[in-house]
Amino acid sequence: MFTHPLIDAVSIDELAIPATLDSPDGRSFIEMVDLRNRVEEETLGTDDLTRTPKEYFPGWHDRFAPKRLFLARLDGRIVGYGVYEWQPEEGATAAFLEIEVDRDFRRRGIGTALLRVLEALADGNGLRVLQPFSMHRPSESNDVVVPPTGFGAVDRDSTAARFAEVNGYRLEQVARVSRIDLPVDPEVIADNRRVAESHATGYRVVQWVGRCPEQWLADIARLHQRMSTDAPAAGLEFAEEQWDEARVANLDDRNEAGGRTNLTSAALDIASGRLVGYTDIAIPEAEGKTAIQEDTLVLREHRGHRLGMLLKLANLEQLMRVSPGTPAIITFNAEENRPMLSVNEAVGFIPVAYEASWKKVV
Repeated sequence: MFTHPLIDAVSIDELAIPATLDSPDGRSFIEMVDLRNRVEEETLGTDDLTRTPKEYFPGWHDRFAPKRLFLARLDGRIVGYGVYEWQPEEGATAAFLEIEVDRDFRRRGIGTALLRVLEALADGNGLRVLQPFSMHRPSESNDVVVPPTGFGAVDRDSTAARFAEVNGYRLEQVARVSRIDLPVDPEVIADNRRVAESHATGYRVVQWVGRCPEQWLADIARLHQRMSTDAPAAGLEFAEEQWDEARVANLDDRNEAGGRTNLTSAALDIASGRLVGYTDIAIPEAEGKTAIQEDTLVLREHRGHRLGMLLKLANLEQLMRVSPGTPAIITFNAEENRPMLSVNEAVGFIPVAYEASWKKVV
């Protein structure tokens, strides 16, 4: 147990991730998820990014993305939590941090105490690069923090920005969170498809719902591995992920365990018979909940053929066909990723929030 000297009444303990949500420790996990969702809604003014405990839980048993969870309690009540995540790949240098504190208990040193626990873990594990993430509403202030990329900004006076800067973290990248209401105007889809198809000769789209078909496992594994190196990351440090068919199956297992339905559209290079791009949308189990746009990637050597637009349109149509009750989609894109932002804007996505990525090298 760790007790911060400035907040003697608050204890910070690691929660061993329970085997099931029905176990005694499962109640603490559920309470943590409730806190996470409250903070998310208060920060963004929407429940688009909240998740049920069932959805959130499988990721905590993912051997490819190991995590540790620390809970801050006051009189038995969870008032904050810290997440410590790392990559199991050889040569990984970074720890990924998340800290949230109940709004009614901020400015009492709880967040700082959680941060010190996570930083000490990274030090003990030999990880010298610390990379937290925070969510922000669009800034209405002239006093903003801008990352070295020059793209995007967050309000310097926001709780998360003040906390990061006072603890020695620098803003490294800003991602735009965009939303589109469904259904999408059929004419918008038709007009954009016409242009995309005129450039995408030699390719066709293949689609599936749920688990990746066996015939595409190797190709999807290759695409996921390239996603870990090809996506714009500014100065953030990520080890190249190692993907194979077993890791793709593990991802499908986690989606199923969380009640999520994954929709995939992929670009097939007709000449080689290989998949050279893909995009995923995850539909939550809860009826009428906003879907989440996951990865979108076209291999560098196949860009310039409007495949990103073609895949985006195909998966939008697949979503509206498979789940007509889904009201909207949320997606994240680096602010410097102009090609993908242009695709989203052309279809009708609008910015609603921003995710800040911070970095400190110890």
